[in-house]
Amino acid sequence: MFREEVVSLGPGYPGVVEMSLGSGHRESRLLEVLKWKPKGFGDYLQRSLKSWKVYHFHDTSDRASVRTTGDINDNEYLRPDGGNLAAFLLRLRETSKLRYQKIRDVVRLVAPFFDDFILKPLPRNPHKIQLEWKERGSDYPFLAHQLSDGSLRFICLATLLLQPDLPSTLILDEPELGLHPYAITILAELLRGAAAEKQVIVSTQSVTLVNHFEPEHIIVVERSDGASVFRQLDEAGMESWLEEYGLGDLWEKNVLGGRP
Repeated sequence: MFREEVVSLGPGYPGVVEMSLGSGHRESRLLEVLKWKPKGFGDYLQRSLKSWKVYHFHDTSDRASVRTTGDINDNEYLRPDGGNLAAFLLRLRETSKLRYQKIRDVVRLVAPFFDDFILKPLPRNPHKIQLEWKERGSDYPFLAHQLSDGSLRFICLATLLLQPDLPSTLILDEPELGLHPYAITILAELLRGAAAEKQVIVSTQSVTLVNHFEPEHIIVVERSDGASVFRQLDEAGMESWLEEYGLGDLWEKNVLGGRP
């Protein structure tokens, strides 16, 4: 459980400012604290919120933009639905070769048949690009619709989490959907790596994914009196449980809460 909640206006705010909320307070207390507005706070808050990116790679249908052609110059950042994946990967290959190779190698761990991406303008329209790839031992160009939903989602996730310039705050909605259990294990490592650099917030209902994290990484969300209540796990009271079970297993057994 939270013992001391703090609102921090740094390090991006000139002069790190922290305001204590005490313990056990809900959002109403935060609103009271934020009535104190230091000079420039509005601009800082606006810049901070604009830098947050929410990603949702659920749509991998035949008509999803990640499977169709897109503008080759749409490559400044990976779009929330991965729709410009091909253009973004092409940019990484040209500007951050080592990161591109890392993405390729991680995809190979989950899809051993995969060799590399084929990234080039369309022959009849040099302003457009589509995701193509080849498998090991072949030079035949496959298209995005010849990837499974899970493989395509994992490629989007690997590209997002291994890119050289991560957004200041990443928010991912159920990234485990459609992934093989081994792919979820690799995803957990990618999330840990990204979280070492930036703030990463993940909503999940995956027992397998939760099993790869520690109590201090988990916040259980429940509804109470019409409001969402966020509760951080307390490792001290869970030591005997954790000797035999992972966190995901305990959640499944309803030891942690967060279940209907």
